[in-house]
Amino acid sequence: MRHLLSAGDLSLAEITEICDLAEEMSAVQSRPVKKLPALRGRTVVNLFFEDSTRTRSSFEIAGKWLSADVINVSAKGSSVSKGESLRDTVMTVAAMGVDALVIRHMASGAPWQVTNWIGAHVLNAGDGTHEHPTQALLDAFTMRRHFRGLDGGDLAGRTVAIVGDITHSRVARSNVLLLQTLGAKVVLVAPPTLLPSGVDTWPVSVSTDLDAVLPAADAVMMLRVQRERMSGGYFPTAREYTIGYGLTRDRLATLRPGVPICHPGPMNRGLEISAEAADAASSLVLDQVAAGVAVRMAVLYQLLGGADEMPLARVREVVA
Repeated sequence: MRHLLSAGDLSLAEITEICDLAEEMSAVQSRPVKKLPALRGRTVVNLFFEDSTRTRSSFEIAGKWLSADVINVSAKGSSVSKGESLRDTVMTVAAMGVDALVIRHMASGAPWQVTNWIGAHVLNAGDGTHEHPTQALLDAFTMRRHFRGLDGGDLAGRTVAIVGDITHSRVARSNVLLLQTLGAKVVLVAPPTLLPSGVDTWPVSVSTDLDAVLPAADAVMMLRVQRERMSGGYFPTAREYTIGYGLTRDRLATLRPGVPICHPGPMNRGLEISAEAADAASSLVLDQVAAGVAVRMAVLYQLLGGADEMPLARVREVVA
């Protein structure tokens, strides 16, 4: 694997390998000293043109726990604010000898373009409304872990309902691709105004009736309403959206016992998800955050050749 740009680029074997490796990496989080020497001497730059808390922090922690040198660059504090182009920025950073570039950009397709300009490994940390592959990986990892602890199974054959602002969600697009590869059945639920053009060609079922979908769901993923990307009236009022598509206290009661609730964050409590649902015993929201570090450790390890100097068997010994 040279780059990680799209969840659709990953085969079932590659997804399974990353998730299995993330299981080993997750053990590091409970150790007093959270360090592995796997990427010592490697340099990773996190280049973020959009605000981020979870993704940027978890990539930084993941790199540092693998002993890589991690540098954070944001558009607001760089030459981008002076008018420098994306091409000049990434080529300048690459000229300093970095090994990997983690990039988040408001333009869909930006990470693909970056791979034509530099020789370093490129990881897509979110591009516009297009994709967010590591988020889909950590979502799948979290749900897989939940189901294995519940009945020993995985995601194959499970029905996952993804609910909310599908039009503006890069998380939804990456999850559709990844969950399809894993054999899950995906149902997208949203008002017609928040369903993207061409969704009928996606490998999913589509519904505008949340109440009809929830009782049959094996897992529910609520999406943030991305009001910062909305230039028009996608729904009349916030209250009406919650009434039609929010995971309210009453809807929480319609879920089968133990059905996991996911949310990629940040959450708009009281809009797309109620406090009762966000804090329910079956909520995996904080598990997703924790999984973000382990999964991104696994991805960095795979991309930067950690396996050459520290095979997985050795990782298991060190972690143990």
